Amino acid sequence: MMVDTEKPVQSKSRRTFIDNLLGVSVIAWLGTLFYPLIKYMVPPKVANISVNQVEAGLVAEFPNNSAKIVRFGRKPVIVIRKKNGEFTALTATCTHLDCTVQYLPDAGIIWCACHNGKYDINGNNISGPPPRPLTRMVAEVQNDKVIVMKGEVA
Repeated sequence: MMVDTEKPVQSKSRRTFIDNLLGVSVIAWLGTLFYPLIKYMVPPKVANISVNQVEAGLVAEFPNNSAKIVRFGRKPVIVIRKKNGEFTALTATCTHLDCTVQYLPDAGIIWCACHNGKYDINGNNISGPPPRPLTRMVAEVQNDKVIVMKGEVA
């Protein structure tokens, strides 16, 4: 009696091949599932933008007792034209939780809607949870344009 030993070896190699193929397929499927999730959770690297001054707009775009929020690099800045026509510029992020503030012309205050924080027109905190005042910036009029620059107002 002759025993055929090659046939089981050939069958075993097919089974190993199919098992390996299925294993690689499952790993590839898991990769397509988790790769987008990981890419979503890891923020992309963004270069730091260094800005020293920005143009906020024309003087005619600012009626008295109004405000406009402009981008200063990656941060918002609120430019306010007071009732007397003078300009002031402040960082537009609340010092409590970095919410964006807004100017309320009727009350003459800067207000943070997140937790009802209030600042006066010079950025000093009046009430609410903000621990410190808004950072003041320099706002100047040059050639009928409002320019906002880094630096503290004297």
